[in-house]
This record gives sequence, structure tokens and C-alpha cells, in this order.
Amino acid sequence: MNRTKFIGIVGGSIITTVATGYLLSDKSNLLRKDIKLIDSSNVTLKPDEAEILHLASLASSAHNAQPWFVQYLKPYNWIIGNDKSKWLPAVDPTQRETILSIGAFIQNLEYAASSFGYICHWNLLAKTNQDEQVVSVKLNKIESKNPFDISKIKERRTVRSNFLNDELKTEDLQYLMNLESEFMHYLPAVSKEGQFINEGTIVANRIQTYRDPAQQELSDWIRFSTKDAEKYRDGLTTASMEIEGFSGWIVRNFYNKDSVMNKDFREVGLNKVKQQVSESAGWILITSKDNSVATLLETGRRMERIFLKVREKNIAIHPMTQILEESSTRQELNQAIGISENIQFILRVGYLKDYPQPVSLRRPVDWFIRST
Repeated sequence: MNRTKFIGIVGGSIITTVATGYLLSDKSNLLRKDIKLIDSSNVTLKPDEAEILHLASLASSAHNAQPWFVQYLKPYNWIIGNDKSKWLPAVDPTQRETILSIGAFIQNLEYAASSFGYICHWNLLAKTNQDEQVVSVKLNKIESKNPFDISKIKERRTVRSNFLNDELKTEDLQYLMNLESEFMHYLPAVSKEGQFINEGTIVANRIQTYRDPAQQELSDWIRFSTKDAEKYRDGLTTASMEIEGFSGWIVRNFYNKDSVMNKDFREVGLNKVKQQVSESAGWILITSKDNSVATLLETGRRMERIFLKVREKNIAIHPMTQILEESSTRQELNQAIGISENIQFILRVGYLKDYPQPVSLRRPVDWFIRST
């Protein structure tokens, strides 16, 4: 066999092997639209109960951990609970963010219920952030004159990239903060306070990225493969982290939990953070008067309310709370930006040219329903 023929045969074999390997690989991001969202076979639930709870579950939560469960008492009467298996102890040791996330779930639930003609009656049960039973709710049928547009819940998305640097318009800020400006503070990126948040976010991310328990916790919530994403239907996927194309294919097929602990992975993440903070209109901070359970729940609801408004203004929101999660950066925050209240959310905001569709996964309703 001559050399040319041998190279041709070997080359063809390599191409065939690579092509076959690609066809058998994890080729594309798993998106929310790719799976049945409600997927409820629970005969206990009425159809509108299942839909209301599904819409509630589209609320935002740190690492997309979805730290809630619903204890089913009887039709239209439930207890909203705190799922301890979804806690993030490395970055949220007091479960402050957990309660905020449950507040967002509650807000979605109330809006969804109104769209089906129900009013919610709430009763606070929890006294601490660690209590398993948080609130009870009863839904009563009413004549609803102003049902909430549930498309806003379905289309809500956390966006991380491609923010414009244009400052937010006054009229858009007034719309977003309507009746809630007491608890919201806009810091333009060009302001001294905005620059402090920019720099502090980078510093806090570096601290957290090289704090192994926090990085290990992050790795536990990344769903590298489509198989894991479909199995858990929570956490961070390549799609929700906006890792697209060939880069996404590499991550899905060649990365795992151990990869997250490597220096290269950490540094790539930090470089991404630097790029993100350089792209924005600025920051919206949401504050509260205290840190009681009731106040944290209301603050979570407040955050969800603004999150459901931004898409129609082509404004993106990206929660970046690392400054609050790291003690060394949290201690000097209030004084540096001149805010005395408790800061609960730090949201990077900016206009987008094109608003992407939601991609983050959600657990089916059956998975978070518990019977008495």
C-alpha cells in the first residue's frame, strides 16, 4: 500500500470516527420548550390548580434551585413550604435568599390565581428562615375584573449577556418602581455608587470563586449534560448560563463537577463577570426595613413584580448578589453607597436589542407536591 493511499484511508477513518462521535454526543442545549412543563399525572389536582402551581414555579431563584414545595391539604388550600434539600448553605447560610425565592414563588402564584378568577388568602406560618412550613393559602373564586397577563410569567427570563450601556429612561424607571420606590434604588453605571458596585461585584466574585465550598456548591447545581438536565429539571444548564454553539457542546460532553474546581474554569468565570459588569445601564438595589420572614417574603414578591415588568420595556435583569454573600464585601456596602436600609437584591440592569426566550428548566408540579 503506498503512502498516499494509506493517508487517505486513515484520514477517512478519522473523519468517520469524529462524525460518528458527534452524532452520538450531546449535541444541543435542552431548553424549556423542549420538555412538557406541567407534566402532572396527580389525580388530586384540579386542572387549574396544576396550571397555577406550574406558573408559580416559573419564579426566579438562586442557582435555579427552586427551594419550595406545596403541601396539598384539600382543593385550593395548600401550605407553601421550604425545601431544605434545595438550600445553598455555602452562599446562603441563613437561608435569606431561600425565603426571598419563596416570596417570588408566592407572587407568581397570586398573579396566576387571579388569571383563573381566584383571590388568595394568606397566613404566615414561619417564624424563622429555617421553618419548613412558610405560609398557608386558600383560593376563593371571585369575579376578577383585572386578571393578570400570565404571558408575562411564562416569558420572564434572567439575561446575562449583551446588555447595552444606555442609561435607563426616567419614564421606564418610574414604571418599574411604581408605588415601590421607597424600597428601590437605581445606581447608574457611570455614577460613583454604580462604579463601586461594579468593582465590588468583581472582588466578591473572585473571593467566592476561590472559596472552595461555594465553588463546590456551584458545581452541584450545574447540569452539564442533557441527561442530567432532564433528570433534575432545575439548576444551571448550558442554555441558562448562555454557553452556546461549539462552547456549549464542549461543556456538555467534556465537563463535569470536577472541572468546576479547576483554575481554568474559575478564571473563565471571573473573566465573564468582568465582561458582564462592563455592560449595563447600572444597578437596581431592593431594600427592606428588617430581615423578618414576613419582610423577606414581601421583598421577594417585590423583586418578582419588577421582574415581570421589564420585558415589555426591553430591559434585562441579572441578579448578582455576591457582594451580599461574602462578609468582607458586605460590611462596607451600605456606607459606600449611602443606603441605610437592609439591601436584599442587587440587580444588574440594561436595555437589550433582542430579548431571548426563557430557557431555564422547571420541575413538574408532581415533583414538588406533597400530600398530607
